[in-house]
Amino acid sequence: MNNLPLDGCAIVIFGASGDLTKRKLLPALSNLHARRLLPEHFAVLGIGRTKLSDEEFRSRAMDHDSGADETFRRTIFYRQLDTRNVDAYGDLAERLASLDESHGTRGNYLFYLSTPPSAFETIVRGIAKAGLHEESDERSWRRLVVEKPFGYDLASAEELEKQLHKAFSERQIYRIDHYLGKETVQNMLVLRFGNGIFEPLWNRNYVQHVEITAAESIGVEDRGGYYERSGALRDMFQNHLLHVAGMIAMEPPASFNAASVRNETMKVFESLRPLSVDDVRANVIRGQYVSSTIGGRYVPGYREEKGVAPDSRTETYVAARFYIDNWRWSDVPFLVRTGKRLPTRVTEAVIHFKQAPHRLFAYGASARRDGDECGCNQLIMRIQPDEGILINFNMKLPGGGFEMKTVSMDFHYSDLSDLYTPEAYERLLIDAVVGDATLFTRHDAVEACWRFVDPILNAWREEPDIPLHGYPAGSWGPEAARTLLQSHVPDWRRPCRNLAENGEFCDL
Repeated sequence: MNNLPLDGCAIVIFGASGDLTKRKLLPALSNLHARRLLPEHFAVLGIGRTKLSDEEFRSRAMDHDSGADETFRRTIFYRQLDTRNVDAYGDLAERLASLDESHGTRGNYLFYLSTPPSAFETIVRGIAKAGLHEESDERSWRRLVVEKPFGYDLASAEELEKQLHKAFSERQIYRIDHYLGKETVQNMLVLRFGNGIFEPLWNRNYVQHVEITAAESIGVEDRGGYYERSGALRDMFQNHLLHVAGMIAMEPPASFNAASVRNETMKVFESLRPLSVDDVRANVIRGQYVSSTIGGRYVPGYREEKGVAPDSRTETYVAARFYIDNWRWSDVPFLVRTGKRLPTRVTEAVIHFKQAPHRLFAYGASARRDGDECGCNQLIMRIQPDEGILINFNMKLPGGGFEMKTVSMDFHYSDLSDLYTPEAYERLLIDAVVGDATLFTRHDAVEACWRFVDPILNAWREEPDIPLHGYPAGSWGPEAARTLLQSHVPDWRRPCRNLAENGEFCDL
């Protein structure tokens, strides 16, 4: 975590009555306060259209957080505001000036847009009209935190950037992707650049392919209306998973600061091999879960969910094979999949190293029964749950002969019982307060990712014969996804179903 910021500040949360504020933002701030990582002079101001007193807002927003002490609760305030009326933001300026006086926030404001993207433009215009975007002197600062989605496609992303930059400079804008706040994602950089044994192998000469999985066991639940406009490609692939791939594939930065790290990930996005319509057919598989029975319980299909059209073509699963055309990764496949109603909730990245050039030893019978015949070493970085790192390598089976089997050596963050592992929003919030943009997304990276994804969306829209594969809820997705694999790889990796229960990395 960053060093304690010296100056006071106020965090202004638009959409304060929403689920994100209650489940993530206020608990994260409460934990930071308890660990003395927030400034001494600090305040939170929730903004919403509902009429509430400060105490009513505290009770509503914090009723789940029994660990929050009274000192933190007294830093939380609320202001009713019609955010659609840009002339009403003068009231916000007055309230913030009052907090400057009473809580020593010194004119430093972090504006957090926890609202639908459709509200961004009006809120930014209102902030600007009240003059709240302007930094009055060298010591004060004003920052804007924006939640995804950062646009619906390339054109809307470019329009969003145009609207944000009317009031705020790029230096002031923090686009938050909570995946980048997870310890294991950050540890990818330390693993590579802090250890001499990995970086020499991190290239096309030794890596067979890279596999990234983000699986969810739940369906769309009550978000069917939102998901109909989004789908798995927009919701997960375009932002979270491409950025994880960017951190895996990036070159060593000249120094570890925001500009250097983000420059290197941007180079990766610029090197993504563009996809033609034929490439989309061959390299992208989309699916949609259908009804099934899991553990004796009927599970509805996506088209039966609330808010979903009965003839919906929205994908709940996407698997893609793509390439990064640069010196390090030329012709190394990156295999990425994400989906809902899969067997377990897990996100992980796997580096599959090439086989030894000459196979001297055979696999034992038990290994063959398990399908464990590749002989490829794997480095597995578990992002969630049970964050940690696993290395698979080959060892001799006990007894006569030289039969071998793959064994594992692993590390879990939960083993560090004496160290506190912050939640992703804790890390990202304190970074925004301090002004460290390393783990936030830059506008050119957002647009580069959309330039890669737009041809997939266009192909699906304009070529109706590209199939949408059904897959039973509770399965690992469409069988067609196996066509993306190389001939010697029998299947995608299948992470363990009961990660949290048995504390092990294993296969189903």
